[in-house]
Amino acid sequence: MHHLTLAVTVFLACAVEAVEALTLVLAAGVGRHWKSALQGAGAALVVLAVVVGALGPAVSRIPLEALRLVIGPLLLVFGLQWLRKAILRASGWKATHDESAAFAAEVAAAGLAVDRRRWKVRDWYGFTLAFKGVALEGLEVAFIVVTFGGNQHDVPLAALAALAAVLVVAGVGVAVRAPLARVPENAMKYVVGTLLTSFGIFWSAEGVKVHWPGSDAALLVLVPAVALVGLGYTRLLRRVAAAGPEGVGR
Repeated sequence: MHHLTLAVTVFLACAVEAVEALTLVLAAGVGRHWKSALQGAGAALVVLAVVVGALGPAVSRIPLEALRLVIGPLLLVFGLQWLRKAILRASGWKATHDESAAFAAEVAAAGLAVDRRRWKVRDWYGFTLAFKGVALEGLEVAFIVVTFGGNQHDVPLAALAALAAVLVVAGVGVAVRAPLARVPENAMKYVVGTLLTSFGIFWSAEGVKVHWPGSDAALLVLVPAVALVGLGYTRLLRRVAAAGPEGVGR
């Protein structure tokens, strides 16, 4: 995998997670207390930095074949989950993820919560809401950074790409102080799901000593093939949905 491919894949995957985390941080800030929300987000970032700092060097010491044998299947499952949801949403079988609706729901819930001060945090609910959002989504970011970076023995580049994604999303969010509802999130998830699935297949095979024709160049065929299969399923499910119950029973 070239450095550019690694950086772009990690950036896109982390950008999707950052959008979802941003929604919770903004809800905590708008619905509760901005300082407490930022404290929660900052605390989560510190925890995640420790996780990546601890796991990154450890993963890089594992033999490459063993690493791919473990990471490949995990990445495949992870990618298929994203791809499945993206296909179902694109075909109309699952409601699209609405960041504006999620933001409104979180703000409404935050407004009903009881004020509670703990330690130096003025609003504990806002702190925990922001911490939870950044920590949970950030763990997925950490997984992406460690797996892709560790496999290529370039965790720093993967971490920089993830940091760039977080900074871009956070910068836009701070500028508009609203969820990024106009971001084509499902399309991004489809692209990222395709990439993660493709790399999962590629690394799983290499982990059991399968030699791909052309080595890394095989990804130039594998990625479009996975994308076409996904598009085929999307089109098929759209036709089934359009046919209605009568079409399903035929």
